[in-house]
Amino acid sequence: MFEYFQYLTAAVMTLIAIWRFPAVRYGDSHRRALWGGYAGFAVALCLYTPAAMNAVDLVPVVDLSALLRHFASTAAIMAALTYVATSYGKSAEAVVPRHVAVSRWIARASYKAGAIGVILLTVLFFTVVHRDKPSENFLIDHAGEWGVAVYMTVFYFFPLITTAVCGYQWTRAARQAESTSMRVGLGLMGISMWMGLIHTVARIAILWVAVAFPLRPSTVQFLVDVTSIWMDVLFLIVAAGASIPTTRAAVARWKTWQTLNRTYPLWIDLVRAFPGTSLYPPGRRLAELMHIRVPIDVRLDRWTQDIADACEKLRHYAPRNLMFAAEDITASHSDPDPAAEAYWIKAALLAADTMQVCPQAAAPLRDKPFVDTDSEAAWLVRVSTAYSRITTDQAQRLLQQSTGVDSKVDQ
Repeated sequence: MFEYFQYLTAAVMTLIAIWRFPAVRYGDSHRRALWGGYAGFAVALCLYTPAAMNAVDLVPVVDLSALLRHFASTAAIMAALTYVATSYGKSAEAVVPRHVAVSRWIARASYKAGAIGVILLTVLFFTVVHRDKPSENFLIDHAGEWGVAVYMTVFYFFPLITTAVCGYQWTRAARQAESTSMRVGLGLMGISMWMGLIHTVARIAILWVAVAFPLRPSTVQFLVDVTSIWMDVLFLIVAAGASIPTTRAAVARWKTWQTLNRTYPLWIDLVRAFPGTSLYPPGRRLAELMHIRVPIDVRLDRWTQDIADACEKLRHYAPRNLMFAAEDITASHSDPDPAAEAYWIKAALLAADTMQVCPQAAAPLRDKPFVDTDSEAAWLVRVSTAYSRITTDQAQRLLQQSTGVDSKVDQ
């Protein structure tokens, strides 16, 4: 049962790291540091699972899996500490508060301390730790050995400092957060860090008590298992705390993705009709929706601009009375305004296929009271929905009708 819990924790933290991966490319240094913390802990937790330990044990270095997960944990701790110290260690006050000054100092010293720590851990691992045979559980099998107690104390020094700093900063930030989701998320992160502080102190105490007063193996195993479960629970709380504040962003991202999907039929026909309108060659729907060349909100903004630019070019091919004819045939439509614009675009694209420029450009499409890209995109979704339902024959009849009207007007 305990092994399944280990796999669950590792899987959850890995999913969080994958979810936050776009921060590596699009985020600032703070978000990259936070992602580094998630990724490092995901690697460390995976190395705690029996399957990963068995795989690493194939390398002819006894207990290498323990050293690797301590490396991964140290890297994750340094990244998390840097994120917290630089993100929440800010102040606009003339006199910098003490906790902000301390956070800044810790941020500056963290990487140097981490490098020294990794070197020291490596030296201790290959010198004072007795590794005559592979261990099933590093702490339990080496309980009572002063070398392992020293080695693990050096390792636990970093989470001891980090959990204290992160717990204080996240608890303080939770009280000052404006939104409920942010307060809950930061509150959970703060609770997990205080739990981590308790876990670290308990582990150090177990190690040195076992050295000073030899404990029975069953007692050591019970204490180590209890603290391991405690650690897995705190990481699940970390995952929950990290996910809650981003729920709103995830919902917004999903809505933007749906908008792109619904706008695609309109966009692809327009940018193919006028090559060069789009900044990059257009691709198939799935490729366009899945690529990560640019952030999804930037892509939506580009698509709306592409559509507007292409419609401006269509004016030189569309008959002057095309919009009036489109409004006439969509007067009884359930959503007449976007339907009329969709008919105009569909028929104008057919006219553009002939490459015959009209002597006089049609009037621009009517202005809409757009206040931002989202409102414009919402309108284009309605237009694209109607556009997808218009057949080529319907657009051709509309074009012929408007061309006939234009001819009569000119006579």
